[in-house]
Amino acid sequence: MLDESLLDTSEALAQADRRGLLRGAAEAGARVRTAARYATEAGVQELKPDGRPRAVLIAGPGVAATHAADLLGTLAGPGSPVTRLAPTGVAPAAGALRWELPGWAGSVDLLLIATPDGTEPSLSLLADQAYRRGCSVAAVAPAGTPLAEAVAGAHGLFMPMATAPYDHGEPLAGSSPGVLWALLTPLLALLDRIGLLTAPPDALEKVADRLDHIAERCGPAIVTYSNPAKTLAAELADALPVVWTEGDSAGPAGRRFAAALAELAGRPALVAELPEALAAHAALLAGPLAASADPDDFFRDRVEEPPALHARVVLLRDRPIGGLTAAPAARDLALSHDTPISELEPEAGGELETLAELIAVTDFAAVYLALASRA
Repeated sequence: MLDESLLDTSEALAQADRRGLLRGAAEAGARVRTAARYATEAGVQELKPDGRPRAVLIAGPGVAATHAADLLGTLAGPGSPVTRLAPTGVAPAAGALRWELPGWAGSVDLLLIATPDGTEPSLSLLADQAYRRGCSVAAVAPAGTPLAEAVAGAHGLFMPMATAPYDHGEPLAGSSPGVLWALLTPLLALLDRIGLLTAPPDALEKVADRLDHIAERCGPAIVTYSNPAKTLAAELADALPVVWTEGDSAGPAGRRFAAALAELAGRPALVAELPEALAAHAALLAGPLAASADPDDFFRDRVEEPPALHARVVLLRDRPIGGLTAAPAARDLALSHDTPISELEPEAGGELETLAELIAVTDFAAVYLALASRA
């Protein structure tokens, strides 16, 4: 059950936030600026690339690397050469994970390593393997870790991760807002430099400004009725989130939201892109999860029995209303089955800014849902 009263008590939220998740969300803009400065100090802007790499391979543990690869691939556009190297192993622990380069990787390819840990032995071995194959190597990880030494030994580019004091209390969640922007920002700067996508320094500054703006709108001191993130968290309290996305940039934001709900709040969620989502989830909304399928049982014990779980559609869009859009059909499908719908659409801006806004609002919502559910 969600403690909605806690959402409007900033002191109680701070006490419940033992992992610094709210601070990470609130300081996302500052983290982008720090990470961009670290990348510049590491020499990103001084690089003189010979051309675009044939393939960009991304390795790293958990959903942080997955989200980075997803976002970078989307921003690079159709036919993107960005590929994530999935790990193998017997457990999600630093010493148990294993990465291998594909057999075709060679001197025209680029290996990116992104990790909030930096102690994974296999990532150090991967950097050495890439060096022996002739691959270019770049990494983002905490300074002073074994991976930093391995990348230096492979004559690669090491960019220190922008960390905060509260990052070191316990193992970092891959879906933590601070982790995402600390890993993603240097990679954006690097891939902009080599011409794979567009993320110049002024665009990153606009991203930081947009994240600051969202932190002001969605911060713990802003009451629920005027706070879009708290409102969304309250709406999802007893619901199964069915996340539908429209527009290229909204896709990775929706997938990240579903992952954050699972990792941070322990909540399942389904995610799909429009218009395919209408066919993929039509039977789900017509089944027992629809709000109209199981009206509230008068004889249910309100103390001992939790309410039935019903679907709620969350529509994330990165384009303005108008033109060719499946949003009206999505609303009609949801409402025809008495399924409530929440909608998020960013303010006008560049692709990076609008993507950052969708990620920031849903990050705050996942954090509020996690804190209010476990209080």
